[in-house]
Amino acid sequence: MKTAIVNTTIVMPEYLIPNATIVIEDGIIVDFGKKINTDGMECIDAKGAYTGPGLIDIHTHADGETFFSEDPVKAAATLLNHGVTDVMPALYFNMNADQLVKQIALVRGAMESGKADNIIGLYMEAPYLNPKFGCNRESNPWRDPVSKDKFQKVVDAAYDIAKVWCIAPERENIDEFVDYVREKNPNAVFSVAHSEAEPKDIERFMPYGLKLATHHTNATGTLQRYPECRSACVDETALFNNEIYTELICDKVGIHVDPYMLRLIKKIKGDDRIILIADAFVEHGPIPDGDLYEGADDINFDFAGEIAGSKMILDGPCRNMMVHTGASLCQVFKYASTNPARLLSLADRGSIKKGNKANLITVSAEFEVQSVYLNGEKVK
Repeated sequence: MKTAIVNTTIVMPEYLIPNATIVIEDGIIVDFGKKINTDGMECIDAKGAYTGPGLIDIHTHADGETFFSEDPVKAAATLLNHGVTDVMPALYFNMNADQLVKQIALVRGAMESGKADNIIGLYMEAPYLNPKFGCNRESNPWRDPVSKDKFQKVVDAAYDIAKVWCIAPERENIDEFVDYVREKNPNAVFSVAHSEAEPKDIERFMPYGLKLATHHTNATGTLQRYPECRSACVDETALFNNEIYTELICDKVGIHVDPYMLRLIKKIKGDDRIILIADAFVEHGPIPDGDLYEGADDINFDFAGEIAGSKMILDGPCRNMMVHTGASLCQVFKYASTNPARLLSLADRGSIKKGNKANLITVSAEFEVQSVYLNGEKVK
């Protein structure tokens, strides 16, 4: 039987369709628009809410309480309840090769279990980043020179489900790692992350799949060639190159990315190269003192007082982006669904289109998630 979501405003990438209907059959969108005959269909009344594509979080470590590397089924279910119909759990560089292999196997098992159908692959924020950056960097076991003897077992364990590999292009002999990943998976995406690389070092990897900047303006270095003169570094390279997507962690106070900077990035990158992420982590340090951090209860801090990711799920950054930048529903659905789908070449999701997977959410005008559909099945 066909299912129809009725009495809804459909959110398209560039415009809205009010008083509309979406028809679902066998988990696929088969029709949408106005004046659709729904006789014989099961009708679900959206009560005027907005319906857009399900959220795609390409970079998050946890559901705010539990790491994916500990209980991926539980974390995936929490995210799904908030509208994240596709998620790539992020594994972090603070684990050694054997630990990463065990975490990869755990996530793979969840994907194959049928209990976490919204997990679509892995985001490897490991192994070879710049050891100067990131929370828990004091426990980074990957400070040694890049070595195939050390990284091969990680790549071999993850290559078929790891869609993104983070790298610091300035790491000596990083080419050996990139070449091996590409040998195992020619379609792998690389992201510049935890880095102080110069533009030329980043741009030389673009022909080989580098087209993403991990949590833009966070854990990146500033080059100073001359005293008191700021040079171009990672953030500027990502802004300059149209081919590079920029990830943004958009918390409600504007700690990860200052609201003015968010507006600047939005102006420079445009609507087609921004990707919102949650980058949720699990840390229990207190919120630092000071007016700057007042109300920063959606951010994690370690016990050294440093930022350690967020406590958010992706619907939160969507709301915050609207507040900080004036972005519309059309725009934030682009940032949190259409653009990540395009980055990963997921042609069957990320927008409402005939033939696409019926991964859908209904939200209020303020982006409060009301209903969630995964493969056409209403799960919330």
